[in-house]
Amino acid sequence: MLSPDYLRTMDTAKRIIEQYKASNRFGDFLGMDFTLVAPGQVNYSLPLKPEFEALPGTTHGGLIAALMDGLLGVTALSAVADAGCLVSTVEFKINYLNPAKTGSILEGKGQVIRQGKRLQVVEGEIKVGDLIIAKAMGTFNVYPAR
Repeated sequence: MLSPDYLRTMDTAKRIIEQYKASNRFGDFLGMDFTLVAPGQVNYSLPLKPEFEALPGTTHGGLIAALMDGLLGVTALSAVADAGCLVSTVEFKINYLNPAKTGSILEGKGQVIRQGKRLQVVEGEIKVGDLIIAKAMGTFNVYPAR
């Protein structure tokens, strides 16, 4: 059974995440979509269109970086939303492990691995099926929403 505190945290995080979804015009333009699994855990997806190609049949790395930044940032935000905080990216490092092919769907999973009062560390992984496309780790500044 889920505790009342966990359910309240999920409700607050969901509300803030929905507000973010409604205002994220860049992610909407690209076709990014995400779901909140739990505070500090998010899944993202993005279908790859020919407009995203760097080479015939292969997606540009900048698009993958944009998805990863969104994945890491929303994951970070979901962990602190209940405390009335927002986040900003301090830095992130990405490793591209395989090319992403046009027509496939990128699936990303993010998780907070260290939560501090002012900084948090988040890891992310983007895959197509079982094939790992990219991995990243990012640091985020946590600050009051006011």
